[in-house]
Amino acid sequence: MKCRVCREPAVVEVRRHNAGFCHPCFVKHCCEAVTRAIGGYQMFGPDDRILVAVSGGKDSLALWDILLRLGYRADGLYLGLGIGAYSDESGHITREFAARREARLVEVDLPADLGYDIPTGAAAARRAPCSACGLSKRHLFNRAAVEGGYDVVATGHNLDDEAAVLFGNVLRWDLAYLGRQHPVLPGEGGFVRKVKPLVRLGEREMAAYCVLEGIDYIVEECPMAAGNRHLGYKAALNEIEATSPGSKAAFLFGFLERMSPLVAPTAQAEREDLHPCPGCGEPTVSEVCAFCKLVAKATGVEGTST
Repeated sequence: MKCRVCREPAVVEVRRHNAGFCHPCFVKHCCEAVTRAIGGYQMFGPDDRILVAVSGGKDSLALWDILLRLGYRADGLYLGLGIGAYSDESGHITREFAARREARLVEVDLPADLGYDIPTGAAAARRAPCSACGLSKRHLFNRAAVEGGYDVVATGHNLDDEAAVLFGNVLRWDLAYLGRQHPVLPGEGGFVRKVKPLVRLGEREMAAYCVLEGIDYIVEECPMAAGNRHLGYKAALNEIEATSPGSKAAFLFGFLERMSPLVAPTAQAEREDLHPCPGCGEPTVSEVCAFCKLVAKATGVEGTST
């Protein structure tokens, strides 16, 4: 196979585009896809300060690398989740990445800074581990961005991730979640803007980017993710994609173009009910935010989640 751009031998095939790319043209393809997402959804501008949520995985490290390559003011944020050897390795990989690029890395360690880890916190709060993890990440990403004076939080959610989330939300016709499913979540009511610049790139593309660019990343799936429905949705969509390349992109972007404007008012109505949590000051629609409740149950201490 020849590179679609320069006709040199291709090293990566992207089936949904019916195209192959050589190494330099593939890197350019990834950067152009991110640039298109940033501009098309008005994610941020050249002067904005960006906090990239990095986990040590291929997607978040590739995103941070691409944003730095494109000249954005992008720092990293790593959360130590206390998941044994998995967290030890992911933290080491992330720090090595930041050191090689002389990039700033902000770190928050759940056991040291908040007194709980994901396994014990999930058990104490009677939540699925992925639920406790996601709740902790959302809260701490926003808090770190607010305290650090960042304009936007960028996460490494790719095309496969977003299509799988959409698939699950459509199966349940969860209008509240569908209303919030967009590459940009606005910064208002105490929330910093949250964006997903990899929305036009698939999981295999991110793995190929890291391999070609020599980016070390943690390959293993999180040990706490066993039984996660999201992985099942991904597998189902992969089966469809294998026989009909481009189906995931058509599904996701068809929703964003045609249906998202119809369900977005549901999310807007929720934001109108936001008020500061009395425990931590973060926005919530409940009397006390879910994060403060999680921390109280995980640590056995009632009060704030500072």
